[in-house]
Amino acid sequence: MAATDRTFEPSKVGSRLRLERERRKISLRELARRVGVSPSLVSQIELDRVNPSVSTLYALVTELGMTMSDVFGDTQQTTRVVRAPRDGDGPVTRPGARRVINLASGVRWERLTPHSDPDVEFLHVVYPVGAESCPEDALVTHGGREYGYVSSGTLGVRVGFDEYELGPGASIAFDSSSPHRLWAIGDEPVHAIWVVIGREADPRAAAAGPS
Repeated sequence: MAATDRTFEPSKVGSRLRLERERRKISLRELARRVGVSPSLVSQIELDRVNPSVSTLYALVTELGMTMSDVFGDTQQTTRVVRAPRDGDGPVTRPGARRVINLASGVRWERLTPHSDPDVEFLHVVYPVGAESCPEDALVTHGGREYGYVSSGTLGVRVGFDEYELGPGASIAFDSSSPHRLWAIGDEPVHAIWVVIGREADPRAAAAGPS
């Protein structure tokens, strides 16, 4: 999707990816080689001129030893708040205050926790008509376990060699280390609640620990 498209909303994760890459002293070309994409794509992602696909974002985060908490851009609040609570201070997250990541093909992740949690990703995800998490021949794998609940639309989910069609009210749970793919089915966007537990368990992330 071109940045000149009026519907384009930048992911706003590029600067965090670039800072971590530079901190680890990894060249742009080397990171692109490790992830299996072109250097120009990595450059465009770091400049927020294009949004990464779900699979590319996971690959970049894993290779850089980051967590999704890092990508969303804040850390869990540990100090006690003594002033009157407002959005972001307490346990409640209002729709307009959610942290958002926009991905390729219009996929949108909204974090449902007020602050980053390194152990759990609790998300409202939107898959527009025709959107997919990754190509059919490039399924995603990572550490952890996933739980999903579809509130509207029809979501296709492939886990290993099995495919499932989830309509409103359907849910699914699976091991994230199994190759998997998500995509919208039909002519209605998909809205779902998604939880990923223990994504940091990915052995590749451990191998890419701080330098």
